[in-house]
Amino acid sequence: MTQCQKLSFSLFTTLLLLGCAELKQAGKEVGHATRDATTAIGHATRDTTKAIGHASRDAVTNISNDLSKE
Repeated sequence: MTQCQKLSFSLFTTLLLLGCAELKQAGKEVGHATRDATTAIGHATRDTTKAIGHASRDAVTNISNDLSKE
């Protein structure tokens, strides 16, 4: 292998590794953003469901109490 070929191979390898590192970092950032978004959606859904459940329970309890008084 000539000196020029060695240099070309080294340069190619370096560029390839740097490109892979950038892709890995971009993938990590996308993954973290996706995780954060899905966590926020999940928490909002949980809180809404809990509020609906409590309101339904309270309504049923009030109706039950009203019927008991009659």
